[in-house]
Amino acid sequence: MRILHTADWHLGKKLDFYSRYDEQKEVLTEIVKIAEEKVVDMILVAGDLFDTFNPPNEAAELLYKTLKKLSRNSKIPVVAIAGNHDSPDRINVADVLARENGIIFIGHPMDVVPQFELENGFSITQTETGLVEIKLKGIDFPVRLLHTAFANEVRLKEYFGEDKQRSLQESLAEKWKYLADKYCDARGVNLLVTHLYMMKRGEEQPEEPDGEKPLNIGNADVVYSEAIPPQIQYAALGHLHRYQNMGIHQPVIYSGSPLAYSFSESGQQKYVSLIEAVPGEPVHLEKIPLKSGKQLIRKSFDDVASAEKWLLANQNFLVELTLATDEFLKSEDRKRIMEAHHGIIHLIPKVRNLEIRNKSFSNINLNQNLRSLFKDYFKAKNEGQEPNEELMQLFDEILQTEQ
Repeated sequence: MRILHTADWHLGKKLDFYSRYDEQKEVLTEIVKIAEEKVVDMILVAGDLFDTFNPPNEAAELLYKTLKKLSRNSKIPVVAIAGNHDSPDRINVADVLARENGIIFIGHPMDVVPQFELENGFSITQTETGLVEIKLKGIDFPVRLLHTAFANEVRLKEYFGEDKQRSLQESLAEKWKYLADKYCDARGVNLLVTHLYMMKRGEEQPEEPDGEKPLNIGNADVVYSEAIPPQIQYAALGHLHRYQNMGIHQPVIYSGSPLAYSFSESGQQKYVSLIEAVPGEPVHLEKIPLKSGKQLIRKSFDDVASAEKWLLANQNFLVELTLATDEFLKSEDRKRIMEAHHGIIHLIPKVRNLEIRNKSFSNINLNQNLRSLFKDYFKAKNEGQEPNEELMQLFDEILQTEQ
């Protein structure tokens, strides 16, 4: 059987003021097309379906329509779990209706999926807290899926009590081992889907992207991939936005986000993960590059003319632009830059540091007029840089208004 793994859609997310809705719609259409062309038998969406607990209506509509298309009108199962950006209750509220369309929502870490059967589709044959077994028509072996929606220590205490000595690592390792030993023999395909901060023990910690709600706080919520039972043939992860493998004995894959959502992801190629699996064998893994969406890029220039020339020639990027100049950027230069490109998200003016020559601002003459005081104050705060005439004219207007 073929399983497609994706995660971290963050529907409704903006990049500062810039809406990503059209790009999200485009890339989800691409994922649907990949699923159809590869004739996949199951879809896993590993959390952060939305960017906020209360997403806009257009984001919710895009989610439900996309998942229905992925299910091929309830013929194949689509399992979507909650991430740390999602409201577990909001994810679960559509579950009853979603199941009729082949979509299984899992909002809480220890949710129990009820047994059901869809005509011309698939059936849920066994279920327990944190596990669901799925039987697909035309495939003579079941799929056992261990599922853990976003779980931190606080949320897990709802299920495991207030034992402060019990770490997230220990709790999950014990629960996953129990389920794997009970259900995951070699007569079926055995998978895990979860939304966590996971890494290999002893290796450098992977960075969480800018703008992501951090899960790794003082290592309290780190889970090491050694906690995954050996029966599991593939673990589908969500949370980190770059494609990477955290596995030791089996693939433990962050599929990554379908779009770059912060400038810390500048230059990253985005993927979905496709696996081919049979019982008792290692899976065949393929990462499929995504083509949709605008690239995020960081650029630096030393003068306005060079920046303007590059911007006019590279319109299909979203840009974080740093402009280093000898004096503070004038309003006409800022306007010129912003009119050259409509995808500038951040414009960072940077005045080159100048040495303070033979001047000390440790003692300032307070008996001079306000205009001179302001100049001295400005130079003291900006390493000797003189305020430009435009700034002084603005200061004069303020003085006049006050008087």
